[in-house]
Order: sequence, then structure tokens, then C-alpha cells
Amino acid sequence: MGEMVNVALDAMGGDNAPGEIVKGAVEAINERDNVKVFLLGKENLVKAELAKYTYDESRIEIIHTEDVIEMAEAPVNAIRKKKDSSIVKGMNMTKEGITDAFVSAGSTGAVLVGGTVLVGRIKGVERAPLAPLIPTATGAALLIDCGANVDARSSHLLQFAKMGSIYMESVMGIKNPRVALVSNGAEEEKGNALVKETHPLLRSCPDINFIGNIEARDIPMGMADVVVCEAFVGNAILKTYEGVGAVLINKIKGSLMESLRTKIGALLIKPALKRTLGEFDVDKYGGAPLLGLNGLVVKTHGNSKAVVIKNCIFQCATFKEQKINEKIKEGIVPVSE
Repeated sequence: MGEMVNVALDAMGGDNAPGEIVKGAVEAINERDNVKVFLLGKENLVKAELAKYTYDESRIEIIHTEDVIEMAEAPVNAIRKKKDSSIVKGMNMTKEGITDAFVSAGSTGAVLVGGTVLVGRIKGVERAPLAPLIPTATGAALLIDCGANVDARSSHLLQFAKMGSIYMESVMGIKNPRVALVSNGAEEEKGNALVKETHPLLRSCPDINFIGNIEARDIPMGMADVVVCEAFVGNAILKTYEGVGAVLINKIKGSLMESLRTKIGALLIKPALKRTLGEFDVDKYGGAPLLGLNGLVVKTHGNSKAVVIKNCIFQCATFKEQKINEKIKEGIVPVSE
């Protein structure tokens, strides 16, 4: 058995809480013997869900919390006022080293604010980026940043590139990952002021494998392993990905159900189609880590099912096993403001 990994899990966050959250926690500890989960939420609700399952009771602990931070609440005020919420308590447990990581499907704003204010950034890290894995034709790419820093500077993007490279090499096993900067053209002279300022910093950085600018249309083709941008652009890319994917799947399903002939064809291609669509399923990777903090914080989407929660917990275990934070500390040199 490997070193025990302790994960604080927000049992009240997301559309499917606490049922799917608790189920994911149980599945995780039943599959891996080096994980302990602390479920934070209303004790009576969490206990009722746990009663449905058989599991090692020594590796799931309930931490009662009275407050719940709702999706529509102002993040800063919620973090400040709701001290007894599952998000604030979970963050503090990670800050204090009681747990190695915190996972939530709850309010993105509260998780981002709490991660920065409560857990805190590693010394030398200027900003903590939110970095989800997105599907491509050749596997997965890390989109960094997708939601945490909408007014980033070039020095921030340089650190994003370094942290993204460390993550992809250590967690995804990609040697010398290709780093690209999102722009409106592949040419070096293209881009807005931020891109033009960042490009030479990435090109001259010996710690990364910078391959130049990348256009949004080339991201799904798998042209880069680490896709660097500020959060406004990254969030637009992520949401477009999600929207186009949903539309395509619905269109394909509709076309296959149009007639008896297409329904027969659907039965014939179902195994291959299921396998292909499975290659684009990012749920198997877990959630989006907020990189560069003193402890790991993982945000997963609000409608996460048990399998996603389980994989988030496994993701936390890999993060600790691969000593990602230690590598980030080594790889990030403080940059003067």
C-alpha cells in the first residue's frame, strides 16, 4: 500500500449533492486502499447516503458543516461570512495539512477565491491558474488558464507554462510536453499586446518546450500538450468546446434515429461509436486543478456524477504521489512585481 492520501470532499457542492458525491467517495476507497476521504456537509444528509453502501468505515469521516455556499452567492462575501461551510472548512483543512487536497463541484467563484485566500499560493507563484484537461485528436491537452485570472500579465503566463509542463509530464506522462500560446495566428507577430509580450518570454525559457503560437482551431487537432492563455480566452475556448461537443452528439443521435435503415446502421456502429466517444470523455481525468497553491484544490463541474468524483480523488492521489507541488516549488523562480 502506498502512502495514505487524505482528501477533503465538499459533499454539499454541485447539482447532484450529496448523493453522487458520497457515492463517488465510496467507490474511490473501495477501489484504492491508500485513500481516506473527509466528507464535509450536513451530517444527517451525508449519513443517510452512506447507509446505502458497504465500505471501510475507517476511511470515510464526516465533518459536519452548517452552512452551504450557493452558486449565485458573491464569492468573496460567502467565503468571509460562511466560515462553517463545506468549502471554507475543506480549504482550511488543506491549508493546515490535515488533508492533502480539497475537491468541490460547488461554486467556482468560491473555490477560486478560497483557494487563493485560504490555502494560499506557493512562494514565488504570482497567480494560481485553473487548468482542465480537454480532449484532442491525439489524447488530452492542458488548458491553462480557463477561469481564474482574466487580467493576467506576461509573467503570469510564463509561470502557467512552467506549471502546466510539470503537470503534464508528471501526471500524464508526456515527456517534454509541447507548449503553445493561444493567438489569432501562428506567426510570431500576431496577437494582442499580452500575447506579443509573452511570446518572447516563452521562447527564451529553457524550462519548457515552446512551439510557438497556436490558433484555436488547432487545439482539438492535438497540436500542443499545454495550451497557454489568460482566463477570458481560456474560458471561451472551454465553453465553446463543451457547446460544440453537445451539439454534435445530439445531431449524431438524431440522425441515427431518423429511419429504420439508420437505426439498423446505428446498431452496427454502436460499439465503434461508443469507443470513439469514450476517447473524448474528459471525466476519466477528474477535475481542473488550481495549480500553484500550498495544497491541491480541484474544481469539477457542477453536474458531476460519482465516476467524476471518484476520478478527482484518484487525481489527488496521483498529484501527491508525483510530488507536483514540490516540483512546482523547484521550477518556479520568484518574479519581481
